[in-house]
Amino acid sequence: MKAAWYTKNGPAVDTLIVGELDKPEPGPGQVRVQLKTSGVNPSDVKSRIARPLNAPLIIPHSDGAGLIDAVGAGVSQSRLGERVWIWNGQWARPHGTACEFIVVNESQAAHLPDSTTFEEGACLGIPALTALQAVNLCGDLKGKTVLVTGAASSVGHYAAQLCVLAGAKVIGTVGSEEKAKHAKAAGVEDCIFYKTESVPDRIKEITKGSGVYAVIDMDFSSTSQWLPKGVLAAHGIFVCYGSNNPGDISISFRNLLFQSITFKFFLIYDLSAEDRQKTLVQMRQLLDNNSLKHTVAKTYDLSEIAEAHLAVEEGHFTGNVVLDI
Repeated sequence: MKAAWYTKNGPAVDTLIVGELDKPEPGPGQVRVQLKTSGVNPSDVKSRIARPLNAPLIIPHSDGAGLIDAVGAGVSQSRLGERVWIWNGQWARPHGTACEFIVVNESQAAHLPDSTTFEEGACLGIPALTALQAVNLCGDLKGKTVLVTGAASSVGHYAAQLCVLAGAKVIGTVGSEEKAKHAKAAGVEDCIFYKTESVPDRIKEITKGSGVYAVIDMDFSSTSQWLPKGVLAAHGIFVCYGSNNPGDISISFRNLLFQSITFKFFLIYDLSAEDRQKTLVQMRQLLDNNSLKHTVAKTYDLSEIAEAHLAVEEGHFTGNVVLDI
């Protein structure tokens, strides 16, 4: 099968190899998916650059979509030919979706309706599920105001849509007029240009001093520093799925204590079984109802994987980068 892989950490052009590898075979409880697309996420880039290899050869990427072409023992033959999208394709294992065929546990191949393209299906495993889990952790959002940081990002764009569907008013931080337009297309009512405006001041202005009910955050290292400045209302919820600085970060304890702030952190690869099942059921409903707008910013051929990684690494596009297999 055609595949892309790397055997060492480093720059994309120096490490990524495209060639032929053996086609995998499904075992009990598994399915083999003939992939049509593979999603390229920032976490894939970070892994290739610096994460220690857990095998001699790594096929990158956790997200993708395609057709089930073989099933293992215990899996219904009725799944053959089913359109599916993949989650956790390369989590805690070396064989991801940057290839023609992948073998995964049956549950990791989720049904993809005909109304959702394979390119869109490659955006679901990390971006859309992260957004969905973040919104779920906020609780009941009807009539509430939510701040989504990076509202034009892959996750933020989905999160904004989901908050609106839940009945919330959404404020979003963005870095440019182009990204503000993209965020507003997802339902964001007020955009704050974090590069040129004081986010806490604008939040207090928009909310008339009360602060937002919840923050859905992509960068704890910066956003946490806004909390003593009244961004969150008392008894507010701070949901976080990332940080540009993964090391130690100082925060103001007294403010958090006296405001009764709740923190909720999560890693999308490592949800509880209950949370995973809940998000998968919700995603099936959202896709069946065509409730989400997907943004495939650019597609590359598998042979252009190094170029695709560079585009993600340097933030060239607003939206998701996808490989056509």
